[in-house]
Amino acid sequence: MPKPKKRSARAAGGRQKNIYPFSDDDSSLETMSQCSSFSDAASYQEDGAEVDEIAAQEDFEFKLKGLIDLTMDKSAKTRQTALEGLKNGLASKILNDFILERRLTITDSIERCLKKGKGEEQRIAAALACLLCCQLGSGNESEEVFKTLAPTLKTIVCDRSASTQARQACATYLGLCCFIAADDIEDLYGTMECLENLFTKQYRSEGGADSCSALHIQALQSWTLLLTICHTSEAKKKIDIHLPKLPRLLSCEDVNMRITAGETLAVLFEIAREADADFYYEDIEPLTQTLKALATDCNKHRAKVDRRKQRSVFRDVLRAVEDGDFQAETIRFGRERMHIDCWVKRLTYDVFKELFGSGMQFHLLTNGFLRSIFELGPPLCLSAADIGAMKTSRVERHMNNSAAFKARTKARSKLRDKRADVGEFF
Repeated sequence: MPKPKKRSARAAGGRQKNIYPFSDDDSSLETMSQCSSFSDAASYQEDGAEVDEIAAQEDFEFKLKGLIDLTMDKSAKTRQTALEGLKNGLASKILNDFILERRLTITDSIERCLKKGKGEEQRIAAALACLLCCQLGSGNESEEVFKTLAPTLKTIVCDRSASTQARQACATYLGLCCFIAADDIEDLYGTMECLENLFTKQYRSEGGADSCSALHIQALQSWTLLLTICHTSEAKKKIDIHLPKLPRLLSCEDVNMRITAGETLAVLFEIAREADADFYYEDIEPLTQTLKALATDCNKHRAKVDRRKQRSVFRDVLRAVEDGDFQAETIRFGRERMHIDCWVKRLTYDVFKELFGSGMQFHLLTNGFLRSIFELGPPLCLSAADIGAMKTSRVERHMNNSAAFKARTKARSKLRDKRADVGEFF
């Protein structure tokens, strides 16, 4: 009788398959406690097996060490894959001790990839720099990381020969790294000036048409984020300079630029009113007329999706500019709730959510630095079993989504009933 053939551990052709230790799915709450195969801890408990968290952590860190070594590889594709794995790993877990021991090595790897890499590699390296600062928190270590990497990030942002993708990412993460780690006021103002030099070019362009509008959008958003942590006197100066000019960006052809400019105006009005209760903007009437037109825009030459998105945002912006109102929302994560009750907090949450992706909920639960930003207090002591128990069933998620959809439909119906009152702005 012939012997059964053994299964080969290699793929066809004799080459070993590439292993990607961390994917975007691995960073979710459902795969938080991971062993060698990064399976969910709850599944082990269902099978009656005990989870050895120490062994799982050692295995996790061992794979991270391998990825750090691969960031020095000669192959650009290998470096990019290693950076992506590190990025997903840092977004999915808290690794304070591991990061502290290898802070200089990781910083050097990021700097090398930013200088040596192109396009996508630079984008991932810039995001990894932000995640490294988030892991270290606001302290001397993260400040040293920022001081090391900021000159390289600024160079890429200002380099016209670099890819737009790389410049856009560096503008985004330069501002966020500064928000997290900069302690020197000169570093803050220097970064804001670098970003101002980018988006103010849109003030001079006719109709806002520019090949680098995506770069200018990210620069404007990052600048607005940094404005929220400026001293009151400096914030007033910036508002006096930019508030008369920002309405020009509302006529840009790019819907994302119009929306970002509108949200920036809402943030500026909010900061100005908090600093001075008697704040009054002289050109408020023409500005509100423009905002009302955008909130009721029905031009057929624009895409239907863009018009819908624009109207939704500018209804909120109009209320913020006219009355100082904000439509509060609640973010649920685990057993906790976070209330977004102002434009500054919404901007901050959106920026960090873009960075962490599906790992945002986990970091809101466990990252002390991120919780301090949103004033959530110290992290709750939760085990892997507790986190696994927080998962909602498919039926519960469906019911919650149905209830939210019904509430949105009712709210929108009330607004649509009032269209006759603003018909003159069509």
